[in-house]
Amino acid sequence: MNYRPIIIVAGEPNSIFFEIFFKTLKKKNFSSPLVLIASQKLINLQMKKLNFKKKIKLIDIKKIKFTYLDNKTINLINVEYDPRNPFEKISKQSNLYIKNCFLIAIHLLKTNFTNKFINGPISKKKFLKKKYLGITEYISDKFSIKDNAMLIFNKQLAVCPVTTHLPLRLVAKNIDKNIIYKKVNLINTFYKKRFNFKPKIAILGLNPHCESILSSNEDEKIIKPAVKNLLRSGHKVSGPYSADTIFLKKNRSKFNVIIGMYHDQVLTPMKTLYEYDAINITLGLPFIRISPDHGPNEKMIGKNISNPLSLIRAIEFLDKKNWLKQKKV
Repeated sequence: MNYRPIIIVAGEPNSIFFEIFFKTLKKKNFSSPLVLIASQKLINLQMKKLNFKKKIKLIDIKKIKFTYLDNKTINLINVEYDPRNPFEKISKQSNLYIKNCFLIAIHLLKTNFTNKFINGPISKKKFLKKKYLGITEYISDKFSIKDNAMLIFNKQLAVCPVTTHLPLRLVAKNIDKNIIYKKVNLINTFYKKRFNFKPKIAILGLNPHCESILSSNEDEKIIKPAVKNLLRSGHKVSGPYSADTIFLKKNRSKFNVIIGMYHDQVLTPMKTLYEYDAINITLGLPFIRISPDHGPNEKMIGKNISNPLSLIRAIEFLDKKNWLKQKKV
């Protein structure tokens, strides 16, 4: 049986991505062919530095067919890049290379070569240059998708921030009922399509203990009415809950997804609980896009001590259609 390929954009060249990619290939075998979009020169340099050996099969994008691909070699679509060393300092010098990698991936997705896409980490500061809040928004824009959601997923629990990489002082200004409705609808659609059940969702308040000394209280004016309207619409939602207690074991075990109002409100406890055993899924796209749940980690590049689990989970999720079937809802 021929499984659809998983295309992988390596992302920032000066990151831990190739290290965890090499470790992943050592640890796991996958049914779906992996097609890497990256620089052959860069891979060879980092292979030597990290003491990893595997043959590379160069793939011609004009002739690519997934029926002849397997994982006996690294299937590589080469993108020109000319590093002097295996690892260098992250800078804007790699921006064109990263952009070209994404353009090839977008072409393959739009021409229906596959519907499975993983990207390695990038530097938001250097590559996105404040034009986008994150890669979630960058990729969504390339497909003219306005409504998206960042779902940090583990098979036991997932979290979704209503606002993503915004400074805290801007969070309250960017929360309204409509955006909460959109996130819930995207999450419901994803779980129904992927796992065939409607998830139980907890929605957090914005303020400590869902209270505020200010006359303008987002929890009372926005979040509570949004939860009531979603319940009337048949969604399995409840809240708002206080963020300081929702992640206690007896509380979080009641839910499949916890929606927070800002990035670190839900990502900090999620990473504390599951560390590298989580993946970042973009909801709302016409394909499944996943990234490992970590950044370039410039401080650890070249040291060969990074944990590959998040990338392994990302590939596992896409490897077969029904990787996860939860009996317990």
